Amino acid sequence: MAHTIVTDICEGVADCVDACPVACIHPGQGANAKGTPFFWIDFDTCIDCGICLQVCPVAGAIVPEEQPSLQKAG
Repeated sequence: MAHTIVTDICEGVADCVDACPVACIHPGQGANAKGTPFFWIDFDTCIDCGICLQVCPVAGAIVPEEQPSLQKAG
């Protein structure tokens, strides 16, 4: 099961992008509710490795399950 970036918590730090071994994390369009850039995880590409969880400095920005309602894609 894929991980999910919670769009309205993500602060666009992007540590997860460089750490992801399968390049499944992409920039979103515009800004989230906080007014910051955000990223999203392609559920079809994610291999559930958990590296993004380990490197993200923003508490609660990534959850270890697929929750499409929490993530705005593209």
